[in-house]
Amino acid sequence: MNDPELTTLVLMGLAGFVAGWIDAVVGGGGLIQIPALLLGFPGATPAQVLATNKIGSIAGTVASATTYWRRVRPDLRTALPMAGVAYVGAIGGALIGLQIPKSAFNPIILVMLVCVGAYTLFKPSLGTSTALRWDGTRHTVTAMLVGFVVGVYDGTLGPGTGSFMVFALVGLMGYAFLEATAKAKIVNFATNLGALTVFAPGGHVMWEVGAVMAAANLVGGYVGARTAVAKGSGFVRVVFVVVVAAFTIRIGGQVLGVW
Repeated sequence: MNDPELTTLVLMGLAGFVAGWIDAVVGGGGLIQIPALLLGFPGATPAQVLATNKIGSIAGTVASATTYWRRVRPDLRTALPMAGVAYVGAIGGALIGLQIPKSAFNPIILVMLVCVGAYTLFKPSLGTSTALRWDGTRHTVTAMLVGFVVGVYDGTLGPGTGSFMVFALVGLMGYAFLEATAKAKIVNFATNLGALTVFAPGGHVMWEVGAVMAAANLVGGYVGARTAVAKGSGFVRVVFVVVVAAFTIRIGGQVLGVW
């Protein structure tokens, strides 16, 4: 593949910053970065797109996870086991992702977004405060199952992983949006790392593009995490619904051939 033009790199940087901000607040930054990569590099393989997206995402995740840890102090007794199994799941998912054609991406993501968005929208009390459904071993095992499933998805496709993780922690386990987002960032770092464990040695990363997106994502992740902490769970819920709706419209239009 030819060296990317300066204009393309600038656009990738802008996409990386926006993706980092969104990913830090509610997750789903890949739904910004992957379409940007597909648009900027139409000749890239699906593996190259997924791998380069991971380089950008992992940088932003480090920034947002660190900020959340300092300000929210999520319970690592849940987050670390989730992250461990999510890493393993992402490795398996990445091996699957190498075999998936581009045409399968959008329909799968669209169905998941519609389900998540509808449930969140029609349950206004969801995520306003923490009311855990289980404790002890059952809580940890459920969290690990969530981590593994989302890890496999992140390695296979990736877009919306953070949003799906937040939704699972809020809707299934009973966390408030802010605390769920803080945990999701730690787990998301592990899933990004797991996918790169497969993609990087395989030579699938476009490193120059990935470096630009990583730097921009880092800044966006830091700014987004500070914004979410300052505004609280109510703000995060509103952004979550808006982002999911926007992604649903965009991807739905693509699937239906509207644009």
